[in-house]
Amino acid sequence: MQMARIDEIGILFDLDGVLLDTEGAYSHLWTDIDGCYPTGVPDFAAVIKGSNLDNILNTYFSPEVHADVVRRLDEYQATMQYMFFDGTLEWLDALADAGLPMCVVTSSDERKMNAVYAQHPTFKQRFAAVVTGDMVSNPKPDPECFLLGAALLHKLPENCVVFEDSVNGLKAARSAGTAVIGLSTTCPQEIVKPLCDKCVASLAELTVNDIVELLSGHEL
Repeated sequence: MQMARIDEIGILFDLDGVLLDTEGAYSHLWTDIDGCYPTGVPDFAAVIKGSNLDNILNTYFSPEVHADVVRRLDEYQATMQYMFFDGTLEWLDALADAGLPMCVVTSSDERKMNAVYAQHPTFKQRFAAVVTGDMVSNPKPDPECFLLGAALLHKLPENCVVFEDSVNGLKAARSAGTAVIGLSTTCPQEIVKPLCDKCVASLAELTVNDIVELLSGHEL
């Protein structure tokens, strides 16, 4: 396969567990909610990683408790600290300096993203686009969100690299036909590695040249 040119490449980032160190907090929240409204799903918090809120509510909770689940989530997110993983901002700067357009593709809704923007006023300007969970009809592991992200960057999916940490997100990226870099931040490496082209523990392990080389060897 011919090596992709820099101007053909697009970068698609999942948010929680990739850019923001928040998955532990969400696991705690969803474990508490599962304790209040038992789903009967083993390791529930891990199973739903990468799913959007509508899918979680409609799949696992009866309609009469939806409002309370949303209330608990909103209250929790309003006081959360959205901390970047170490090295994340430097990595984003390196990609920007190389002229690579970036898009956040998250299952979070706009309300949560507004909380992120409030804590990090320059967050949104770092990215050419942001895809939220309420912008797609089919949540991860469906590839719709990543296909939309590629389209918003005006790039072919096969010339895009997705950064993901959840099983649902990794499967969605693979189905979209992108190259996939998996981060073992929230799932063990042995789970992440079979679902991606390259597995790393941190974005700090990567260089821009790694991205170009990965795409040059990526086959659909």
